[in-house]
Amino acid sequence: MRNLLLAAVAAIALVGPASADTIKVGVVGPFSGPFAIQGKNFKAGIDAWMALNGAKVGDDDIEIVYRDIPTADPAQAKALAQELVVKEGVQYLAGFYFTPDAMAVTPILEQANVPLVIMNAATSAIVTKSPLVVRTSFTLWQTSVPMAKVAKGRGVKKVITVVSDYGPGVDAETAFTTTFKADGGEVVESIRMPLSTNDFSPIMQRVKDSGADAVFAFLPSGPTTLGFVKAYNENGVKEAGVTFLAPGDLTQESDLPALGDSALGILTTFHYSIAHDSPENKTFVEAARKAIGNPAELSFPSVGAYDGMHVIYKMIEATGGEQNAQKAVDAVKGLAWESPRGPVAIDADSRHITQNIYLREVAKAEDGTYYNKEIQTFEKMGDPGLAAVK
Repeated sequence: MRNLLLAAVAAIALVGPASADTIKVGVVGPFSGPFAIQGKNFKAGIDAWMALNGAKVGDDDIEIVYRDIPTADPAQAKALAQELVVKEGVQYLAGFYFTPDAMAVTPILEQANVPLVIMNAATSAIVTKSPLVVRTSFTLWQTSVPMAKVAKGRGVKKVITVVSDYGPGVDAETAFTTTFKADGGEVVESIRMPLSTNDFSPIMQRVKDSGADAVFAFLPSGPTTLGFVKAYNENGVKEAGVTFLAPGDLTQESDLPALGDSALGILTTFHYSIAHDSPENKTFVEAARKAIGNPAELSFPSVGAYDGMHVIYKMIEATGGEQNAQKAVDAVKGLAWESPRGPVAIDADSRHITQNIYLREVAKAEDGTYYNKEIQTFEKMGDPGLAAVK
């Protein structure tokens, strides 16, 4: 079966049409299961882009074809990508919430003559696996290095790190500890948890017993991050005076109502807050909230998807609708624009997104809603992690 699929992919690459009346974009993400809200955010960002910019590029209609992968499953991710290329004839692949799924797809891109636009998966190494990968999301190195600077600047001397034991978690831990130690800080212990971990009480006891001034944590956004932040409060770690530091995955906006006042004051560094104050973001949030249906569910994957569609539309413009993956990718190298998150650009060498990273603090608005208030900006951050994977 695998050989048949690869043969079909090769045939499409060789004899596919020079142009198309309808150009299909295949989007793979979690549209059911425990991470379904992230898939809803992919779709909300895509729908918002198309509502504001239309469903045509030139003479070509754009059609989005979705495939569901509820949890990280590399074999299934590759099978779905092959199905999209072979059976659906997509010219672009996009989405991918989890790093292992994105990694699994990169080997088929060149033979399929299809670019891959990463709308979330956050391990630095993904863009090094194929010259046809472009990222419009972020990486854990990009968001974690600034937090190490924040910790040192606020007088934190000893930190314990707690991360999920997979690519992004290891990246977050390495980025933070490398930067914090270089600035004279001490990492007293590093804990890596299986992705399936949902009982955090024993870990919180270790945090309290560690003697650390702060805990730096990363888990993939979803039920586990909500449980982790609750455990931080319920197990007395906050009461003990241990500061909570994390990338913004830990305080995604859709979790804040459930966390309530217990989240107030939590510091995170991230590329996007729904509260970002700009005309572009106000326009985006209005369209994305309309698309998602429940405004409280809007979260950060939506902006990665929205900007991903911006990049794909530019690729289609540059190729005139032809299926030419390398030409499409070359066309967006160095592309710069004003995103809802602020000024961004696609680095011409790495194909990774350069963007501002913001220090945010969970705050409460006058109407009683909770939000991530931006209080400091780290401008034009590239991906420090790319040097680590070379």
